[in-house]
Amino acid sequence: MGIIRLPSKFSSVKQFHKLHSRNHILDVPKGHFAVYVGETEKKRYVVPIAYLNQASFQELLRKAEEEFGFQHPMGGLTLPCNEDAFFHLTSQLNTTL
Repeated sequence: MGIIRLPSKFSSVKQFHKLHSRNHILDVPKGHFAVYVGETEKKRYVVPIAYLNQASFQELLRKAEEEFGFQHPMGGLTLPCNEDAFFHLTSQLNTTL
């Protein structure tokens, strides 16, 4: 089993989606953190810490704080958005990093 790594750039949402799998090792590589995304079924993604400096990601974190406070249902950071919105945001962030 390998570690999920989000490349600095990816060519499509489909490629990004392939990186995700619940069967991968749950360890998070240095410089990354795990988030859970999805409306009904939450999926785990590992993203670069550099996202924390981006205003659009910070806004998503504020929404997570409003909705969940410090009680995230998955035991980790849960983002209140659907996967399509998350893919769109991360693809934009990857072009600016």
